Amino acid sequence: MSVRVGVHVSIAGSIDKAVDRAMEKGCDTFQIFSRNPRGWRYKALRDAEVEEFIRKVEHSGISPAVVHMPYLPNLAAPDDEVYKRSIASLIEELRRCSSLHIPYLVTHLGSHRGYGKAKGYRQVVNAINTAFSEVDNEVMLLLENTAGTKNSMGGTFEDIEHIIEGIEQVDRIGICFDTCHAFVAGYELRTEKSLKATIQHFDAVIGLERLKLIHLNDSKGGLNSRLDRHEHIGLGYIGESGFRVILSEEHIRKLPMILETPVDARRGDIENIRVVRALCNK
Repeated sequence: MSVRVGVHVSIAGSIDKAVDRAMEKGCDTFQIFSRNPRGWRYKALRDAEVEEFIRKVEHSGISPAVVHMPYLPNLAAPDDEVYKRSIASLIEELRRCSSLHIPYLVTHLGSHRGYGKAKGYRQVVNAINTAFSEVDNEVMLLLENTAGTKNSMGGTFEDIEHIIEGIEQVDRIGICFDTCHAFVAGYELRTEKSLKATIQHFDAVIGLERLKLIHLNDSKGGLNSRLDRHEHIGLGYIGESGFRVILSEEHIRKLPMILETPVDARRGDIENIRVVRALCNK
């Protein structure tokens, strides 16, 4: 079975141009921000660009397209102003995904900023429940596991399941599994035995039926380092042999995989996609 692999692409110029960029890079799937990820303000999507985006995706055969939440929202924020804006952002992104016919919206679970996990859990659960009560559509919200950095939410499978337990419309929740984040948070992925144990643990705690998307990234940090820095596939601490193991795992291999790897003098997106495909065939 061939794998579906792609990258995060820019929407510069017009959102439909993201599809052109994905095709140029040889993507089977792709991820975008639906707007500027570094600001709170955004422009409404124009009907013409929405129609063109949908037309291009259908014509390209690329599936699925995925949206990632912007950088600023923090669903666990203790600060009232940031929290309200974060919920408003989540509501807007759910609506934008629906208008673009995009099935998945990926979100980080945020930081409790030192106020403790208990407060963070309450904030995240309330934010998602509020957004879902405001927006009734088919878009699935994918919770992404984090690198276990200080004050972050979602660094363990148990953390994520604790949040899922509080969600009222739980059928609208899925998981995006980031290999770099999992590895630096302490989940060993590099051998067949350890990966199997990690997958079984995920299934026992969360359930493999919730796993919908893979963020396939190597790591500049070692196992359990809590260093959230992505590296080219095979050039980091997970390494080529580790990715050969990951890419042969049946539950992972059948899912769409998005690379969020660097673009630098060593490699670009096209090269990383090529490496993944080569490792799948070894």
